[in-house]
Amino acid sequence: MKRFPSSIRALLLLAVPAVLAASAIPAVADTYPSQPVRLVVPFPPAGGTDVMARLVFNKVGMTTHWNVVVENRAGAGGNIGMDAVAKARPDGYTLGMGQTANLAINPTLYPRMPYDAVKDFTPVALVSAQPLVLIVRKDAPYKNLADLITAGKARQLSMASAGAGTVGHLTGEMFARRTGIKMLHVPYKGASPALTDLLGGQTDFYFATPPIALPMIKAGKLRALGVTSAKRLPLLADVPTVIEGGYAGFQAEDWKALVAPAGTPAEIVKRVNEEINKAIAQPDTIAKMREEGSEPRGGSPQDLAAFIKAENTRWGTLVRQSGAKVE
Repeated sequence: MKRFPSSIRALLLLAVPAVLAASAIPAVADTYPSQPVRLVVPFPPAGGTDVMARLVFNKVGMTTHWNVVVENRAGAGGNIGMDAVAKARPDGYTLGMGQTANLAINPTLYPRMPYDAVKDFTPVALVSAQPLVLIVRKDAPYKNLADLITAGKARQLSMASAGAGTVGHLTGEMFARRTGIKMLHVPYKGASPALTDLLGGQTDFYFATPPIALPMIKAGKLRALGVTSAKRLPLLADVPTVIEGGYAGFQAEDWKALVAPAGTPAEIVKRVNEEINKAIAQPDTIAKMREEGSEPRGGSPQDLAAFIKAENTRWGTLVRQSGAKVE
């Protein structure tokens, strides 16, 4: 029997484990998940991020039978929950439902962040996005966007927001810069008090998310003057976009994105991404998203990585221009 030189035998012995390891790589995704997956939602139950997370993963579970356990860890504008994700073991068994604030605004808004929104996460999938709705009281003298802008150039208007540095606040700052209106920002501790004072006549306008705005619009207490998406919102088909009002490129959305700890295996990320894309493409999922003013997004992990970087730059600039900060 022909014998190989000892040096060749040694190389072959070294190669065998490498070949076996390489052949085992696809099996990681094939057997995933072999235990419950923790999905961290950095906001309280029943909020917009929580509702979206449960909607999508309930759909994923119907086809994959994955056991996904939602863990609500609220606080510090979403930073507490997202920090827990960033510091978790990168094995695919901890995921986080991030959004505009904690992945794009907070890195500039907070002087001391517990995580790096770009470096400490592995992007998985962009899930959904919803525009903001520019609302005024139904009895306000502003019948359309042009009326509001004309009034705002003649005198100072007050804008309510759910708090300094929120998507609504920064969208309002961008709106004031683009239109040239005189604006006084009035921050509140949440959407409910901001809405209450708008209805009471203490403020002039408010950029609100659809779930906040729609009930009062339907009740005839508020009027929508514009939406901040590239296209009209199906639920408010008669309301023009701010872009249609003559402000090209004016767009602001509250988006939701699934991320994992940095270093999570690429094959697991790919598997989860595929299931998310399948779930948000289902007609019933799309219908439920649209009921609260959202649209499905999707795409690859690489798409999301580029998106988060771009959004960090865009929102970071708006935070600095507004002077907003949270100590």
